[in-house]
Amino acid sequence: RTAATCHVHATPNVLMAVSQSLRVVCTLNFGKKPGSKKGTEKGGTKSGSMLGTLRGTQSGTKRGTQRGTQRGTVKKAPKRGNDERPLWLPNAEAPEWLDGSLPGDRGFDPAGLAKPAEYLLFDVDSLDQNKAVNKAGSLLGKVKPETTAVSDGIVPYNNLNDINRYRECELIHGRWAMLAVLGAIVAELVTGVNWVEAGKVELDGATYAGLSLPFSISQLVVIQVLAMGFVEIQRNGEKDVEKRCYPGGYFDPLNLADPSKPEQEFAMKEREIKHCRLAMIAFLGFGVQGLTTGTGPVENLAQIARSFG
Repeated sequence: RTAATCHVHATPNVLMAVSQSLRVVCTLNFGKKPGSKKGTEKGGTKSGSMLGTLRGTQSGTKRGTQRGTQRGTVKKAPKRGNDERPLWLPNAEAPEWLDGSLPGDRGFDPAGLAKPAEYLLFDVDSLDQNKAVNKAGSLLGKVKPETTAVSDGIVPYNNLNDINRYRECELIHGRWAMLAVLGAIVAELVTGVNWVEAGKVELDGATYAGLSLPFSISQLVVIQVLAMGFVEIQRNGEKDVEKRCYPGGYFDPLNLADPSKPEQEFAMKEREIKHCRLAMIAFLGFGVQGLTTGTGPVENLAQIARSFG
């Protein structure tokens, strides 16, 4: 309108062109609808597109990460105890009850002596005298002892075939064997009397390290029975399975098996059980040797040395 007023003397064609231009400008500046570019950017398409893109990206990233993790992660098989410890035979398969938790466990139990006990529970048999056939009770189930316990009876353990009982027996026999091997060698070196003939010599008169003792053989037997009976009663009075095998205290004056150092404690226990097994085999050899040759280990070693000389 202003342009038309300022150009009064313009030709009709010019006025028509200006009028159309003003109409286009007014339409562009003042005729916007809610779905126009600005409104679309603020509320509609742009916002929805960004939100949808963000959600799609997050969802896709999450799913892609999960799938990539599942495909890329390889589950490792759990390590077996047999792979972490030496066994008694290469490539041997250790029984499941020998899991390596005990010192010196090499998976050796071919007879299955330490296999966990499993008891069968049967129903009562039919005892009706009016029936022609009385059926035996059916199997109700199986019972397994939950834990190893020490009782107050003559039999210390609730299960005679328990692995802890066998370990205690092995340790006791091994310790006696170590003392016996040492005693047989030292006594023969000091007195010249081998362990095979020691009992016959004692019948002639009790001696120790060449010195006469004022005791008869019957008195020595009584003293030994009383002394060992007292020791065994004290040992069997212990209810702790661990302390029955490793009492500590006065029996470990150097504190070699210190509980505060578990690795050192386990290593010392393993060394002891190895020496126990070696001593038991050694004294078995002493016995066979004594029955065969009638001499002691020192004399046999001397004979072997003379044969090479």
